[in-house]
Amino acid sequence: MIYLKTDEEIELLREADLVVARTLGEMAKWVAPGITTRRLDQIAEEYIRSQGCEPGFLGLYGFPATLCISVNETVVHGIPSNYALEDGDIVSIDCGAVTKAGFNGDSCYTFCVGNVSDDVKRLLKTTKESLYEGIKKAVPGNRIGDIGHTVQDYCEKRGYSVVREMCGHGVGRKLHEDPDVPNYGRRGTGALIKDGMCIAIEPMINMGSKNIVIERDGWTTRTKDRKPSAHFEHSIAIHHGKPDILSSFKYIQEVLGDRFI
Repeated sequence: MIYLKTDEEIELLREADLVVARTLGEMAKWVAPGITTRRLDQIAEEYIRSQGCEPGFLGLYGFPATLCISVNETVVHGIPSNYALEDGDIVSIDCGAVTKAGFNGDSCYTFCVGNVSDDVKRLLKTTKESLYEGIKKAVPGNRIGDIGHTVQDYCEKRGYSVVREMCGHGVGRKLHEDPDVPNYGRRGTGALIKDGMCIAIEPMINMGSKNIVIERDGWTTRTKDRKPSAHFEHSIAIHHGKPDILSSFKYIQEVLGDRFI
C-alpha cells in the first residue's frame, strides 16, 4: 500500500534528509586515500547521533553498520571494514537517519578518491545526471515506469548498463515502503504518481554488464565482471504538483568545490 504524506509529514521527512545530507557532507571531509571504510562509518554514526537522530541502517534487516560503503565494483550494501581507500578508488556512501519523530532520510553519493580516471568520472557524471532526469518525471499523472524508463534510456544511450535486481522505494516512517522504483522499465506502466507520494530514486549504473553477484556475507553486491559501478540517490516528495527534493548534495559540494562531480 502506498501512503501519501501530508504537508507536515513531508517537512518531517525533510528534517531527516537534511541530517543525512549533512552527514554526507562530513564524509566529504574525510574521504581520502588511507582512511578505512570502518572509520568513515564510525564518524557517520557519531555525527548522526549528535544531531539527535538514530542511524537508519544499523540493525535494519540485520545490517551491521551505519553506512553502506561500496567501493569500485561493489554496487550496493558494502559492509564497512578495515579496507583503506586507495588513490583512484570510487566509493558510494549510502546513508540513512531516523528522527525522534520516526521519519527516515535516505541518500547516496559516489565519491572519487584521489585521482580517478576520466572514464570512471564519466560513469559517475552520467549516473548522477540520470538521477535528476528521473526526478523530472516524478509529477502527478505520470507513472513509476516513466522514471525508470528515463533513467535507463539516459544511461544505456551512453554505453552503460542498469542493475535490475536493486531499486528505489517509497520512504516515510519505514525506510522501505511501497512503491518499488526501478531504474528501468516502460513508459506508462507502474503505480500512478500522486501528490503526497514520497520516494527514493537511486540509479545504480555499471560500466560493464548489468549482472551482479551477492557475496557470501549476504550483503555485499558487486558487478559480476568486476567493472566499476556508481550509485546516486535522492529522497523526494511529489508536492504541489512537482518533485520536491528533500535530500541535498550541497554540503558535499561545499567541501569538494571543483572536485564535485
